[in-house]
Amino acid sequence: MTKMGENGGDVIVVGAGLIGLAIAFELADRGASVRVFDRGEPGRGASWAGAGMLAPYTERITDPAFLALCTASLAEYPAFVQRVYAASGVDARLHLNGVLYAAFEESELDALHRHAQELRARGVDCEMLDRAGVLAAEAWLSAGVIGGLIKSAEGYVDNRRLGRALVAACQSSSVVVERSSRIVVECDDRRVLGVATARGFIAARSVVNACGAWAAQLAGVPRFCLPPIKPVKGQMIALAIPVGFVRRATWVPGAYLVPRDDGRLLVGATVEPEAFDERVTARGVSELLDAALAGAPALADFTPVESWAGLRPGTPDGLPILGPTLLDGFFLATGHYRNGILLAPATARLIANAIETNDVAGLEPFALGRFGTEVAAPKRSTSA
Repeated sequence: MTKMGENGGDVIVVGAGLIGLAIAFELADRGASVRVFDRGEPGRGASWAGAGMLAPYTERITDPAFLALCTASLAEYPAFVQRVYAASGVDARLHLNGVLYAAFEESELDALHRHAQELRARGVDCEMLDRAGVLAAEAWLSAGVIGGLIKSAEGYVDNRRLGRALVAACQSSSVVVERSSRIVVECDDRRVLGVATARGFIAARSVVNACGAWAAQLAGVPRFCLPPIKPVKGQMIALAIPVGFVRRATWVPGAYLVPRDDGRLLVGATVEPEAFDERVTARGVSELLDAALAGAPALADFTPVESWAGLRPGTPDGLPILGPTLLDGFFLATGHYRNGILLAPATARLIANAIETNDVAGLEPFALGRFGTEVAAPKRSTSA
């Protein structure tokens, strides 16, 4: 494969979350000269605020193209994490030991049986458990549990550690990662030219908008290239528990619970649409605790040690917005909503393919043009 750098493939990625950093790391590995800019600290934002769930089947994704993208990214995760570890020396602590969905009502259990049948028809490894099986798997759950479903291939990663690992991996791969109070895309009526920052203008052949919930607010972008992104707030809390008390990520009605190797148990997450508001509220914390304790009263005596909120990038149809735009050299990698951590490997691969060779295979269902916003773009000249 021809190294991108040999053809002057300079790329600027705006947004230093997991998506932006993964894209930068992938491009650098292919020989591109890459710079990443963000107003805030790299690896923060929604990437830092999530729980690291890698669970496309538990999320009940119904769109076929989106499910295929998510499952492909899940399959890529072990190799992706290993590559990042080799470049950074930071272990992201990937756990693919299954995700348990616990049922407490007959209607919930019936729905899980139907879901299990659908998964098996697709060749997905899963196991229905009766009450005794659930409590043998996760003894801390309420005695009121009546059954559950484990999807064996799913799991979680420590997203905060992955963020640190990607920053270090990028830096070891000669990617420049910078904070800037000013980030403005510069372009003419046909193509992107680069980015103006607090330190001046930096030319680039390609610019990637990986700004997450703020993607629609990136300055300098023509209106026809702005993605219809809305912030969706999510609050979370963490409890201090004995290491090993919870073995795997578990869903109970109204909440999911994800253990960490350091003894924290993450409980999430609220869904609060269209608000640039990262405050933690008493109502949000109460909702999470109520759901967690209803499903697992044994957690009642553990200490809350942290609470936080983040903003997911939502889209009108719930699908991400990925790929090139009608502005030459300007690419979008945003709108991942609840699956940004899961989709980091596949998004990085697909966006790098599009930048390197104009290969957009797999990106068509997620193109900005599906919203009709690009019809206002100026017509291109066909002359050389």
